[in-house]
Amino acid sequence: MNLILLGAPGSGKGTLAKNIQAEFGLIQISTGDLLRQAMSVESEISDKLKSYMSKGELVPDELVLEILQERISQDDCKYGFILDGFPRTVPQAEALKNIAVIDGVILIDLPFDVIEQRIAGRRICTSCGEIYNTSSYDKLSCKKCGAPLYQRDDDKLETVKVRLEVYEKSTAPLIDFYSDKLYKVNASGSPEDTYKAAKTFLIKLEK
Repeated sequence: MNLILLGAPGSGKGTLAKNIQAEFGLIQISTGDLLRQAMSVESEISDKLKSYMSKGELVPDELVLEILQERISQDDCKYGFILDGFPRTVPQAEALKNIAVIDGVILIDLPFDVIEQRIAGRRICTSCGEIYNTSSYDKLSCKKCGAPLYQRDDDKLETVKVRLEVYEKSTAPLIDFYSDKLYKVNASGSPEDTYKAAKTFLIKLEK
């Protein structure tokens, strides 16, 4: 079973993907994580990626597809995967047809003002990668390992607003593109509530 999670940046796609992975055994593939890993290796590609991502702009399709195709060809994806953060445009969705069959799409619905608060308050541990939010944890160091926390450039409020504008213009049209296999869940409640709603759809999809 191959899935796509749709939703604006900060709507909770990563959390939902982890819950689905834990129960259904699908491999979570976050294109954001893949791109950041690619940026960690000094190269011409990493320089290009940094110039786009630091501004909150979309990475060109050919770069994303090259990295994604290599990932989904690995053995651990042969029984199914969850795409978190891809596709982001209709042309990407068209290109995705050439490398994968998508069985279902889950749309995570959350108001933009709530998203802005969530993303701008996000902090990440420099050592273990644990994620916090200033709304519930306002310290400067990780409570798991004690390392300093930092804010990604693309999580700063001014960049978040750009990311949401890009989403509304470029990614929201995918809702119509995938209308025949799309299920909408309200993410205003807890992550558990969001997963419970999504699970209902996945159980039906498995049958």
